[in-house]
Amino acid sequence: MNAAIVLFPGINRERDMAIALEQSSGHKPRMLWHTETDLSGIDLVVLPGGFSYGDYLRCGAMAAQSPVMGAVRDFVARGGYVLGVCNGFQILTEAGILPGALLRNAALRFLSRDCHLRVERADTVYASRYRRGEVFRAPMAHGDGNYFADDATLDRLEGEKLIAFRYATPAGEITEAANHNGSARNIAGIYSPNLRVLGLMPHPEDLIDPLMGGTDGKPLFDGLCSALAA
Repeated sequence: MNAAIVLFPGINRERDMAIALEQSSGHKPRMLWHTETDLSGIDLVVLPGGFSYGDYLRCGAMAAQSPVMGAVRDFVARGGYVLGVCNGFQILTEAGILPGALLRNAALRFLSRDCHLRVERADTVYASRYRRGEVFRAPMAHGDGNYFADDATLDRLEGEKLIAFRYATPAGEITEAANHNGSARNIAGIYSPNLRVLGLMPHPEDLIDPLMGGTDGKPLFDGLCSALAA
């Protein structure tokens, strides 16, 4: 599997993502500067977390206008796989590749803590190593992770089963208390209609080794890399 991690000014999670991908695939991902537009031979594009362009204007708004994003849109149109985590999710929504927006956290403060995610469907390359309804732990680190969309869009995401993960209690209950950033309907991540683009706010790449405190995020990368290597 050939993966490319896009680097924007201010991105800071690319090394964590590279470790997770190499551990699961056995191949080093390509680091792609945001002015590059050649995605030939790439199976997976990853937009990692961080603070692209210092989060000026809106988180991800400037990165969405970078040259590489035109190539990413074409890649998506051809059926390519794209994973956007945290700032990467924000960039995907700002670029119009995924619907909705990521607003300021409901408490208006930066959150750096663990959360629990419930798997809403397990028949995708990203969630195939989990079970539907399974709960796993993931770190969150963001100030603008409050997912918002209008009711019609939320109903469509629900109806088309495009919600990937929801914030939940360790027991899998969808509660207000488990929804630390205030996201609509506890949404932590969503898919594109063809299930090949995933955007999520928490960081599964930061729990892929016991030395990191757990391996809850490793199944996501194991399943993804295995499917794209086939």
